[in-house]
Amino acid sequence: MRETVRRAARPVVSLAERWATLHEQAAELARHAGLAPEAISAGSEDFLAALKNAHGWQQDLVWQGVEDIDAMMQPGLSALQVIAARGQDVAAPALALWREYHLAREAVLDVIGLSRTRDAA
Repeated sequence: MRETVRRAARPVVSLAERWATLHEQAAELARHAGLAPEAISAGSEDFLAALKNAHGWQQDLVWQGVEDIDAMMQPGLSALQVIAARGQDVAAPALALWREYHLAREAVLDVIGLSRTRDAA
């Protein structure tokens, strides 16, 4: 059976897996930006539990948010790797991408009630 068919049969778990992958990419982005990798409060298990309890519209928004973050991270990380391979400093563009990622991630978490910024207030 094709991988996409298997993922379609279990969309919430598939989405949680993509979420974890985005955080692996974020760790690489943090290294480029000169930041320590961030320990997020909404781990994979918390994220999966919140997704399972979410309404369909919330799951749809989270899916779109993850797609949007991925669409930003893939070319951004590729560009940073090219710049770094040329021996140029990537800290400033990496930090800009980190900020965009951070805001997008918080928006996704807020949809399912796991926002860190709201909890911190």
